[in-house]
Amino acid sequence: MRATTVRSRVLAAMLLLCAFGLLIAGLTAYGLERSKVDARIDDSLVRSVTSLRDLASSGLDPETGQPFTTASSLVYTAIQRTIPSPNEGMIGYAQGHVRWYAPEAVALRLEEDEAFVEHLSTLQASGSALLQGFTSETTEYRFAAVPVTVGPDETGTFVIAYDRSAELAALSGTFRTYAVVAVIALVLIGLVGWLLAGRFLAPIRRLRDTAQQISESDLSTRIPVQGNDDLSDLTRTFNDMVERLERSFVSQRQLLDDVGHELRTPLTIIGGHLEVMDRHDPVDVIATREIALDEISRMSRLVDDLMTLATADRPDFVRRDYVDLGRLTDDVLDKARALAPRNWVVDARAELPFPLDSQRITQAWLQLASNAVKYSADGSTIAVGSAVALDEARIWVRDDGIGIAPHDLGRIFGRFVRAGSGTPDRGGRGLGLAIVAAIAAAHNGSAEVESTEGAGSTFTVTLRRQPPDLGARLPLELSRPVHDNHLERHL
Repeated sequence: MRATTVRSRVLAAMLLLCAFGLLIAGLTAYGLERSKVDARIDDSLVRSVTSLRDLASSGLDPETGQPFTTASSLVYTAIQRTIPSPNEGMIGYAQGHVRWYAPEAVALRLEEDEAFVEHLSTLQASGSALLQGFTSETTEYRFAAVPVTVGPDETGTFVIAYDRSAELAALSGTFRTYAVVAVIALVLIGLVGWLLAGRFLAPIRRLRDTAQQISESDLSTRIPVQGNDDLSDLTRTFNDMVERLERSFVSQRQLLDDVGHELRTPLTIIGGHLEVMDRHDPVDVIATREIALDEISRMSRLVDDLMTLATADRPDFVRRDYVDLGRLTDDVLDKARALAPRNWVVDARAELPFPLDSQRITQAWLQLASNAVKYSADGSTIAVGSAVALDEARIWVRDDGIGIAPHDLGRIFGRFVRAGSGTPDRGGRGLGLAIVAAIAAAHNGSAEVESTEGAGSTFTVTLRRQPPDLGARLPLELSRPVHDNHLERHL
């Protein structure tokens, strides 16, 4: 059974939230409106009581034109002058008995509800105006009962009542209509929400479909990015992840191909010599042993270099720290002088510290120096230098050697790439410059070369600060040329 989809869960949560909001709004509005209805009923009853009191204190009997002399005439006149609302009724008592009724045009006939009449009879002896409610089998009332006394013995009661149930029935009808409209609104919200949720979740579906299509042999699929929201950011992050995986797989396949190609030759050499070796001839055994050890040593160095390249994409490949680039320049020059008898000089020296991995940079710098030694003559000049400009640093090695052919410049930093047929073979495994390029890339930089055949080459490694910036911005150029007297100290 298929699990509930995110689309349906989002829609269900949205509908539940909308239904809860509509329910709370409806109940709150209904409660407020009921309170208003009760307040309006009580206000009308109070006004009726006030009108009766005004009539008793200052009114005139319409039959005599004089102030009222009997409670019966006062109650009768009050009933005749009061115009009730559609759900309002009246009744008059004299000497404890019902004597007057509302006009026939009044729809609410209080005298017909025996339970209500009996309840009113029990209130005759209270002697004070009452405002209260009563519920009978027929309906619910809200009424005012006002005792009337004129003279020492004449008493009566004026009763005016509202059918509260009828008043609330109109309000209930309104909110039943509200409930129907709310249900229709929820249905429409559900339809529109289903379409919108499908549209908003389309990138996630494409993400799922793309993930299903991706395999180890094909990582080229990407998801189109549309918009600039969280899902777009998720899509970009996924594409970046797939791109990193693709680079990693391509690098691994290339590494396996290169390793297979490079290790096949020394293994063939070792196997071939062992097959033809005369084990009874000590001279042949010693010669074969030296060949095998030499090839094994070469394979060991090759594996070390390949391990360096294999870990170049790891976050801990470089460990940055602020390093005095000028002092590092001098240290590299001191180490490089032991490589070969050359005229070692410093072109320029940076003056401020820069965030870098000193061991990796030393490794790359010495590799460039070793490369310069291979392709230059004894006594020729090899120069090293460093400079810092804004948020990047440059280190370089310059030589006066044989140079590089133009068609080799674009591929010289590739793995297992050696000079072309026109360049003398000076040994090496074709991994040194690839390691230099990897170290530069790990410092957010690059490795470049400028060369003229017969005139020498200049290899430059550009290093950039790791974002966010690890320090204040530096002046435009923070290196200085080294004067002749300073050069003499390093020769």
